[in-house]
Amino acid sequence: PSIFSYQSAEVDWCEGNFERSAVIAEYYNTDTRWDGTSFSFLLLSPFSFLVLEGAGLGDLPLLLAGIFSMYFHMTLSYVGQLLDELSILWTLAVAYSFWYPQAYFPKFIKTRRHFYWLTGITTVISTLMSFVKPTLNAYALNCIAFHLLYLTRRELKKCNDKRVHRMAAVMVMWWVLAITSWISDRWLCWLWQAINFPYFHSFWHVLIALSLLYCCPLVIYFDVSYEMPSFKPKLEYWPSDSWPVVVPYVTLEEPHKQC
Repeated sequence: PSIFSYQSAEVDWCEGNFERSAVIAEYYNTDTRWDGTSFSFLLLSPFSFLVLEGAGLGDLPLLLAGIFSMYFHMTLSYVGQLLDELSILWTLAVAYSFWYPQAYFPKFIKTRRHFYWLTGITTVISTLMSFVKPTLNAYALNCIAFHLLYLTRRELKKCNDKRVHRMAAVMVMWWVLAITSWISDRWLCWLWQAINFPYFHSFWHVLIALSLLYCCPLVIYFDVSYEMPSFKPKLEYWPSDSWPVVVPYVTLEEPHKQC
């Protein structure tokens, strides 16, 4: 079939196809992906722009990743699958290019500009490899999370701020719940279909958006610590610390001039 045809993808999730709509293959996966994308974009973007100039560079790839994922779940087309997976890869590439700490650069990389080239070449190679066996792409992308968790652990060892540790713990909690939902949908589909509850991939969309809500301020916090050492970053919660559901963000305390 055409690569644009409905259900031409090599991947199909547990939710039944066309059960709620004649034009949307996976209704709940499509709906929750749109909700998760809107949630991430509307909440993360304003705070990233307010907190750090240029931090919004990753917002457009993040929005595109959500739109392409929604298109994939709506059509289950081969093109939709690749756009979904590649947009996530490219979003990660942008994030690594701009915010990967220079302290962790390979020894042969001397400047951020050189790191851009390394990231770009790696992204091109990974993009080409994604066409070889598309069914493995999602697993490979999820494995990148382990490297991000490793970096977070290293940074937490150097940080005594309890708020930072708390935010990292909440981020990991949401990620564990998200990846558990993803794996459950992928490997235990027979069980969820047997009890007529095949919606764990839609849970993944919402839970990973919640994890990003805490991940992005952490990235900004550590980036300020490296790139703007004269400023003192501080994690805050909106509307209040006492609320059960909050939006975390970073404030910058300007250094006082000494005469």
